[in-house]
Amino acid sequence: VQLQACGGGLVQAGGFLRLSCAASGRTISRSTMSWFRQAPGKEREFIARIHKSGGLTSYADSVKGRFTISRDNAKNTVTLQMNSLKPEDTAVYYCAVARASSIWSSGGSPDWYDIWGQGTQVTVSS
Repeated sequence: VQLQACGGGLVQAGGFLRLSCAASGRTISRSTMSWFRQAPGKEREFIARIHKSGGLTSYADSVKGRFTISRDNAKNTVTLQMNSLKPEDTAVYYCAVARASSIWSSGGSPDWYDIWGQGTQVTVSS
């Protein structure tokens, strides 16, 4: 499967962006999907994940209440709605497919993800 993320850009603090991740090659309907981000000089950070059913979601404390992850298994896509953006949200954002061996309780460690998109840059100005 290949992942193509898009929707990043430059936005002022308090603004919003909507990231999309489109999968091709096979269905992602059987996989937990997540968004991560990586700022310059920092490690890749878990942001949000969604169960294959779409019925469970989990967020990092830093984005809880501001970001919403969703998926459309029929369209093979995952979306991250980002509201009330802050300068500290500036990073490259990646979507990822969880390993087949992972389960929901595996959590958001990058080690549980084996397919990654190319990333999309989000820049929030103050």
